[in-house]
Amino acid sequence: MAKRVLLGTTKGVFLLDPAKGYAVSGPLCDGWPINHVIGDPATGRLWAAGGGDWHGAGIWRSEDGGESWVLAKLANGKLDEWLTNDPAMAEQMGVQASPPAPFTGKINNFWSLCYAHGVLYAGAKPAQLLRSLDGGVTWETLHGLTDHPSAEGWEPGAAGLVLHSILTDPGDAQKLFVGISAAGFFASEDGGKSWERRVKRSNADAVRTGNEEIGYCVHNIQRAPDGTIWQQNHWGTYRSTDEGRTWNEVGQGLPSTFGFPIGAHPGDASLAYVLPLNGDSMGRFPPDAQCAVWRTQDGGESWQAMRNGLPQTGCYFTVLRQAMATDASAPGSVYFGTNSGSVFASLDQGESWSEIARHLPTVLAVEVLAG
Repeated sequence: MAKRVLLGTTKGVFLLDPAKGYAVSGPLCDGWPINHVIGDPATGRLWAAGGGDWHGAGIWRSEDGGESWVLAKLANGKLDEWLTNDPAMAEQMGVQASPPAPFTGKINNFWSLCYAHGVLYAGAKPAQLLRSLDGGVTWETLHGLTDHPSAEGWEPGAAGLVLHSILTDPGDAQKLFVGISAAGFFASEDGGKSWERRVKRSNADAVRTGNEEIGYCVHNIQRAPDGTIWQQNHWGTYRSTDEGRTWNEVGQGLPSTFGFPIGAHPGDASLAYVLPLNGDSMGRFPPDAQCAVWRTQDGGESWQAMRNGLPQTGCYFTVLRQAMATDASAPGSVYFGTNSGSVFASLDQGESWSEIARHLPTVLAVEVLAG
């Protein structure tokens, strides 16, 4: 199957086809808000996670590359309540309420997906980790995370208490890593039965004397092939070479400590990308309204602003936490989407950029399905 760029948006899934000049297909998944969409390059299967108070929560799946979709409805929403309470209106509209869903009252949205070792994982709001052993048809909760001793003290971020990032180890199916806003980075080495919160700062004395932790408000995490994990945090950019047991702050030289996405190069553990924003309470747009993707090629020791082809005047968009992706099949390729509905691509490690789509709904997630 040919390579495609997968987009989750506030109005459904959209697919971009590079072989056809990034032709756009969509909206898919009945126009649901979709926080994340991923694919399996071996089979072409696609999965999309999302929902909200109105629709309920669920995981969509496609067995034919996006031509058709089936919904695993896991929590009912206000629409179902309305249709149940007004059968005459439901009949007039030609729709019916969904049957009672298994996680109603426990989950109101899904934020993240990960497929590895034949298992599909989904991160929810409020923060929970689910897994499916049958490709997304049925689901179960990994209670080891929600039963963590620290769980009673987890505080929500601005978007709520969300599990928005899931990583796995290609060489060890028992290892799982998740990012939760605003509860921190957690790791499991037994397939999700037990978890350890890993937020220790390795360079506390050099950066902020006495601050032994990096903070709990994780914005995004990405893994390099050698196991290096990069983290974009509410307060900075961090790098761990010991699976999150300790974190080194590596954002010196960046114009801001605030940002959402981070991109790990698929072949070079010392190379990563971030898109800084001007701060938590200053509008959350690029500093000086000039967009730049910042690149490091030395593990965060230094950073370079990559601006060629990006808007340098009057740029007030935001790039959200899941809206940047690198391409494992073409290591020089980087993509990001904006809340103003544009998607930008670089095929040369950020040296130059082009806008490959515009006027889409707010882009919540970007991934690449390699052919």
